Amino acid sequence: MKKGIQRMAILLSASFLLLGGCGAKETSKNEGEGTKTYKIGVTQIVEHPSLDAAFKGFKQALKDKGLSVSYDVQIAQGDMNNNQTIANNFVSDNVDLIFANSTPSAQAALNATKDIPIVFTSVTDPVGAQLVQSMEKPGGNATGTTDTHPDAIPKTVQFIDKYIKGNRIGMIYNSGEQNSVAQVDVVKKAMKGTDLKIVPVSVSTSAEVKQAAESLVGKADCIYIITDNTVVSALESVIQVASDHDLPLFVGELDSVKRGGFAAYGFDYYDIGYEAGEMAAEILTGKKKPADLPAQYPQKLKLLINKKAAKEMGVKLNPEWDSIAEYIE
Repeated sequence: MKKGIQRMAILLSASFLLLGGCGAKETSKNEGEGTKTYKIGVTQIVEHPSLDAAFKGFKQALKDKGLSVSYDVQIAQGDMNNNQTIANNFVSDNVDLIFANSTPSAQAALNATKDIPIVFTSVTDPVGAQLVQSMEKPGGNATGTTDTHPDAIPKTVQFIDKYIKGNRIGMIYNSGEQNSVAQVDVVKKAMKGTDLKIVPVSVSTSAEVKQAAESLVGKADCIYIITDNTVVSALESVIQVASDHDLPLFVGELDSVKRGGFAAYGFDYYDIGYEAGEMAAEILTGKKKPADLPAQYPQKLKLLINKKAAKEMGVKLNPEWDSIAEYIE
């Protein structure tokens, strides 16, 4: 009898350990003034500074609105199967709202539910990703903010055409990410009328990024990394190659400039996260429905240049940039 009890205790302990390793959940609370605590499922495809900043902005907006919120934060680690499982679990848990931080996260959430409100951010093309019917009238249970300013890519292409020697732009992206394919198409359209051409390299995982960057040496005159989650999560690999071989590295967001990219026309992801949080507050309190809240573009756009990166990548700073750019050391 005693041995049987001991065996049972060992089996139970092993079971708890196994369950604990399957789905690490990080929860936190905002203590607001309201009597109800809203449960929000947070799904994010990978961890990198831009997406993390967007989530910080989202939480701050709800805190500023005085709402009490419990967050269930789940990171898919770039795995699409994990991504869908996370969304399905949120539906099973009957959360009050899903905050989807990236295009793949939002698509998985919408695939999982047509009833629970979804607020997204860090989504490049909400219409093309079939998350909303139109930016002005989403029409379903999802709305949010996009991480593409209409002028960001055209201005970047214009800058490369005017100031960078050579005409070959190396682009590394995950062709499985709809947001990335859409951005590459925009780059191609922006290049019309110039002699610029794209040297594309496709990757499917972050582990492939360094080799992809190395393959561009001798084939590209500069590198342009758009807001591709797979590549941005391994950006340091590209920065190293660009620095070693004097390849100016243009990036798609300001956080990537701070990490070591040469330049970007961008905006703060914190801001689009904050705007998404304001939308979530209206939905949770019953003031609006996702179908009635227009999806939003970033409100601000600026050119940021990293002086240290410029030196390491063989770029001589041009006095003309002083009037159009902000600098970081």
